[in-house]
Amino acid sequence: MTDQPDPLRIDFHLLDRQIVDAAGEPVGKVDDVELTLNPATGRLQVTALLSGQQVLGERIGGRLGGLLAGIARRLHPVEHPPPLRIDLTHVASIGSAVTLTVHRDALPTPPLERWLGDQFIGKIPGAGHAGQ
Repeated sequence: MTDQPDPLRIDFHLLDRQIVDAAGEPVGKVDDVELTLNPATGRLQVTALLSGQQVLGERIGGRLGGLLAGIARRLHPVEHPPPLRIDLTHVASIGSAVTLTVHRDALPTPPLERWLGDQFIGKIPGAGHAGQ
């Protein structure tokens, strides 16, 4: 990563920040982070950004969080869906938004977005020709 605050505060610099791809297109929000223990220093370090309704629901907790996470799990084709995981090596900078070095197309489509596209957006007449 080329540009990050020092020290990097998860609560202030990452959580709930907009994620944009290399072209400035929105990808999602940082709903949680993955932490890994660095054996050399014995300290935790951020290794990935996690995004999606399931991890957001788990972070929120309570009834609302459980409902949000449950809906996200039901909309995914596998039993225990992983969140959208963006390795920290794909982060170009952290500012008012988290900017990636990759394009949105290189990332998997979030399950809720895929389901909405299949069930609603794709059924709107002319929706398949939106870019033309």
